[in-house]
Amino acid sequence: MTAPSAAAARRPPMLALVTYTLRTSLSAKRWAGILVPSVAAVLFGLLARSLDGSSAARFAEVASTALFPLILPVTCLVVGDAVLGSEIRAGSFAFTWLSPVPTWQITIGRWCGGAIVAVVCTSASFALSAVAAGAAQSAAGAALAGAFGSMAYVAVFIAIGCVARRAAVWSLAFVFLVERLLGTALAGIAQLSPGWEARAAFLRFVDGPADLVRTGIPAGLGALVRLTAITIVALAVAAWRLAHLTLAGSSE
Repeated sequence: MTAPSAAAARRPPMLALVTYTLRTSLSAKRWAGILVPSVAAVLFGLLARSLDGSSAARFAEVASTALFPLILPVTCLVVGDAVLGSEIRAGSFAFTWLSPVPTWQITIGRWCGGAIVAVVCTSASFALSAVAAGAAQSAAGAALAGAFGSMAYVAVFIAIGCVARRAAVWSLAFVFLVERLLGTALAGIAQLSPGWEARAAFLRFVDGPADLVRTGIPAGLGALVRLTAITIVALAVAAWRLAHLTLAGSSE
């Protein structure tokens, strides 16, 4: 056994899964799909300077209407689909699925790899957006809410990728039909939405304008707890589905 292969054999399975995810799942096109929304987040911050009101209020308006409802889910959809759903559709996931690793470890490892990328990109772009808007005091709150929202979204999109064949289509339907349409009308739906909960956490942390605060859903630390619960439930669903998955070709 050569030195590199011996080192790989000694590597903990979870670390190997995360490393493999970061190395193979994100192609150049995927990185473009991640970086474009990140750049757009900063541009939205610059756009906030043209609005009326204080810098914090202007950024809160832009974050509530663009960053959390649009930039956050789009970025995480690209990542969440890349780390699992796309491989299942292509049939290449069979190499990982047939390895002597429990499916729950595969799920956690893929989520960790995706969450690392999503958290770094969204929290950095949201913080830079706040600075670009002249509201540097809101940068920490935006980054923290974006990080927890990213972890929840990636878990949800991984679960969708395990359950549905056309994962990208169903993920878009979840964001724009369930979250945006039904979530806007029904607080019960918004309570289960990573986007709405991340937005509520942000507005509480930065003491956002009262007209932006939505009642009926947890906010602040309560929203972060809810996002953590959403993440755990979504990962449990994904792990259960992977344990019962039947791979029969690229159509699966």
